[in-house]
Amino acid sequence: MFNLPKAATAISTLIAVAAPAVADEVNIYSYRQPELIKPLTDAFTAETGIDVNVAYLSKGMVERLVAEGDRSPADVVLTVDISRLAAVVAAGVTQPVESAALSANVPTQYQDPDGHWYGLTTRARIVYASKDRVAEGDVTTYEDLADPKWEGRICTRSGTHAYNVALASAVVEHHGEEGAKTWLEGVKNNLARKPQGNDRAQVKAIWAGECDIAIGNTYYMGKMLADDEQKEWANSVNVLFPTFEDSGTHVNISGVAMTKSAPNKENALKLMEFLTSPTAQEIYAKANFEYPIAPGTSADPLVEGWGSFEADPVNLMTLAGHRATALRLIEEVDFDG
Repeated sequence: MFNLPKAATAISTLIAVAAPAVADEVNIYSYRQPELIKPLTDAFTAETGIDVNVAYLSKGMVERLVAEGDRSPADVVLTVDISRLAAVVAAGVTQPVESAALSANVPTQYQDPDGHWYGLTTRARIVYASKDRVAEGDVTTYEDLADPKWEGRICTRSGTHAYNVALASAVVEHHGEEGAKTWLEGVKNNLARKPQGNDRAQVKAIWAGECDIAIGNTYYMGKMLADDEQKEWANSVNVLFPTFEDSGTHVNISGVAMTKSAPNKENALKLMEFLTSPTAQEIYAKANFEYPIAPGTSADPLVEGWGSFEADPVNLMTLAGHRATALRLIEEVDFDG
């Protein structure tokens, strides 16, 4: 049990102790920052009367859950990126969940085939392009990024970052191992500088004239537009939604899973069902500039204004299965070198 005040939003450490479940609470380990999920937890408590305790972890979630074992106080985990969701499942610290509400609210490609996790929101891995130096239609596919016409014109963060590993995993899915290696070599040859910084730093580099296009996640546009200094960077680029030549736009997710130990299992299921409901989906997506996935839901008007796209329908656990191959290829071509 968490020794926290009512509706606590974050704590730095927790001590796992064997204790009986409390009927009116549910406990979360979260990689998402407290301010991003507080609107959701407040809405859940208002609707159900169940208090939500959140432990924000910057890293080490899997290791912590493994160390705590059956004594863990955590009921559910919230995280971003398919690789992190796959990692908690692979560690054996989650349990499968069956629910008609979850199945109805979460499209098949955004849920674990074995029911260990369910997606909540998506973000697209897109191209930021200079308004001044890149014409409309110059980039339409991910394959285009390896075209020599972009030599010295692309910026990106580290190839080994989880977001880029996920994209490379999608390239492996669509083009095979050799095709993915050729693509990575092509993109590396087109880099304007050594991979560095985060996604927002790439947009700043476009604004500064260091490169013309960059790879990034959609939600960073919203974050930059909300920042007085970074707004100028954001206004210097267009958001382009490339696709794979034979499919759609690569997306990644935020997701939720129930822990194997879950002392408040009934409340944990209620929370999971609430988080995937259309109402909660739109709250969550608006707070994070992401896309809700429940049928009949809409993104925030700001996000919708960036354009529409068809998501790659490949199940994300399939992409997670390519992660080791993708990372090996990234290192073989010395992408960050």
